[in-house]
Amino acid sequence: MNAKKLVRNPLYVQLKEILTELTKGDEFRIGDKFLTERQISERFDVSRVTANKALSSLVAEGVLSFRKGVGTYVEDPKKDGHFAGVSSSFTNRTLAAGKRPSTRLLSFSSTSTEKLPDYVRARFPASPGEEIVVVERLRLADEVPMILERHYFRTVVLPGIVPDDVKVSVYEMLTKKYRQKFSTLEETIRTTAIHASNASLLGVTEGAPGFLMFFMARNRDHAPLYFAEVIYRGDAYEIHNRIGPIQRTHSAQEEPAEFNAG
Repeated sequence: MNAKKLVRNPLYVQLKEILTELTKGDEFRIGDKFLTERQISERFDVSRVTANKALSSLVAEGVLSFRKGVGTYVEDPKKDGHFAGVSSSFTNRTLAAGKRPSTRLLSFSSTSTEKLPDYVRARFPASPGEEIVVVERLRLADEVPMILERHYFRTVVLPGIVPDDVKVSVYEMLTKKYRQKFSTLEETIRTTAIHASNASLLGVTEGAPGFLMFFMARNRDHAPLYFAEVIYRGDAYEIHNRIGPIQRTHSAQEEPAEFNAG
């Protein structure tokens, strides 16, 4: 197959489109090992940086999956329960970038729906009186702090959840331990300023820009599994997502609570 000439900017977006078409053609089948960063660079006459960015984007979207020490593989785009925001979140994106992901558990506690913050209860339709496990985590890439996460898990659908469960990928925990499959994922993303202990945990200056994401996952029965709020360092991320239609908007004045410094 002859290489296609990239003529518009940004290059990685065009390269990503071409690589996506490759995964749908006759050259690769689902489960096949895909081209390496070096092979892409040589085949399409682009830099390794551009090749890596396109590959990382496809891993984040679930078109490809990265297996540490092995390579990148073609995924089934119709695979049940696959969402970019969940299954190909921090862990896969970090591995795809050639870095080592790690998790620091900041807090693990139990509460009830009535004691949740108003902005959480407005988004998370858990039943009155339910036990909710609240987990705060700091995610790192090569030991550099990258994102802060706060998850609210319903124990009625995730019974027996313990701290060790949340030291790995949430998606891995939900699919392997609890055999849960996803039907929808609702996301809201906006910019924010990172303050106080959140800035300290992420290693950024007071008031540094970041992204604030709220998301809620539902299972095959359309029951809410968990709600999460995530703060991304603005100097380390650009976010590309297309999961579904926007259901509603929320006030831009809402600010995330400070995370537990541990």
